[in-house]
Amino acid sequence: MSSPASHEEHQYLDLIREILDQGEKRPDRTGTGTLSIFAPRPLKFKLNDNGRPILPLLTTKRVFTRAIIAELLWFVEGSTSSIALSEAGVKIWDGNGSREFLDSRGLTHREVGDLGPVYGFQWRHFGADYKDAKTDYTGQGVDQLADIIHKLRTDPYDRRMILSAWNPRDLSIMALPPCHMFAQFYVSFPGQGTGEIKTKGHLHCQLYQRSCDMGLGVPFNIASYALLCHMIAHVCDLIPGSLTHVMGDAHVYLDHVDALRIQLEREPRKFPELEIKRDRGGSIDGWKAEDFEIKGEECSVPRIWHVL
Repeated sequence: MSSPASHEEHQYLDLIREILDQGEKRPDRTGTGTLSIFAPRPLKFKLNDNGRPILPLLTTKRVFTRAIIAELLWFVEGSTSSIALSEAGVKIWDGNGSREFLDSRGLTHREVGDLGPVYGFQWRHFGADYKDAKTDYTGQGVDQLADIIHKLRTDPYDRRMILSAWNPRDLSIMALPPCHMFAQFYVSFPGQGTGEIKTKGHLHCQLYQRSCDMGLGVPFNIASYALLCHMIAHVCDLIPGSLTHVMGDAHVYLDHVDALRIQLEREPRKFPELEIKRDRGGSIDGWKAEDFEIKGEECSVPRIWHVL
């Protein structure tokens, strides 16, 4: 087990403490109320340990790993209907795809489950005209994800490897505007600057998230973008490097405070190893949940406890 001082999960726990101690009490769209700070120090997680692929899956709370994988693959597919996720037992988007919620957003013409041009649509079809969740958008808009992979393979020094879900034109027709909205990718070549033989590139990702639910959302988002970085590194034959998580409004909902205080009493465990069961190279498309194996997953939460 890592020592308390060195474990990267303490970055997250320390930020929770800071928000609970110093956060400004603010209203929010849910009516619950939050404690919030703006632009805290970024969190940074290694994605490999001497060549061993690491998934920064928080260990002081239970994180719904199956949902993280399912949602990420749903993004990569460019899907915009919550029904496919729901049928797979992942209900995290059901509320935003409900008749009541869509009507409250003025989207009365939408079928239940049709979330509009949310994350996956922007990743794969940025700028295309959105009609509905059943339309085939092949060849329409900018496929940002494919463009990033092409640049990583052909010009890893490119400074324009950007993945943006924030499209102002489409915000009003989304069920929910994106919270994790912008990511940049960067390849480093350790040792190159010292004149040594160039090693295989290390892929790094920096995420900007405008609205950060520290209790429920952020642990999910950390694991999701770490997993995306692993996937892209795998298809581009790169070594996973690091994930940097930059936050805007970092907040704790008032009804999460008690559970988070309990979480702060727990000691982090070792992050698990990630094995990808696909040949290197290939496509970013067509991945399945069984392509991933999370090894050595530990959690300091007894299963009988109710946690966030």
